[in-house]
Amino acid sequence: MIQKLKPFIITLIPFTLFFFGIQYFVVDGLKEQLNIFFYSTWSIYVFHFFATTLIFLFVLFVHKTYPDKAGFAFMACSLLKMLAAIVFLLPLIQNKEPVLNDVLAFFIPYFLFLFVETFFTLKIINKE
Repeated sequence: MIQKLKPFIITLIPFTLFFFGIQYFVVDGLKEQLNIFFYSTWSIYVFHFFATTLIFLFVLFVHKTYPDKAGFAFMACSLLKMLAAIVFLLPLIQNKEPVLNDVLAFFIPYFLFLFVETFFTLKIINKE
């Protein structure tokens, strides 16, 4: 399990730092032109980093105990991540002001992290 987790973490940490840096400077530049964003960049990336790590750990655990059910575990965790994203964005959704910038600031990293999750999960599932 550790042998499969190590490449994931070695990839995820630089991936997170790289895209965090890009988004941080873009959002910082846009703050002057637009309204201040509802969520800070670090809170968005902390959410995505821990959600992605927990999902991958759970998929590894399921793959170790029931290898044929790892794909189902990934789909279930993806659904839970979507629900967690809605809960995370609930104050933003209830806000009366336009939120397109905030939605893009959240969902662009969401899909980037989803790609990383899917890539590493497929590597685990396809090794059978």
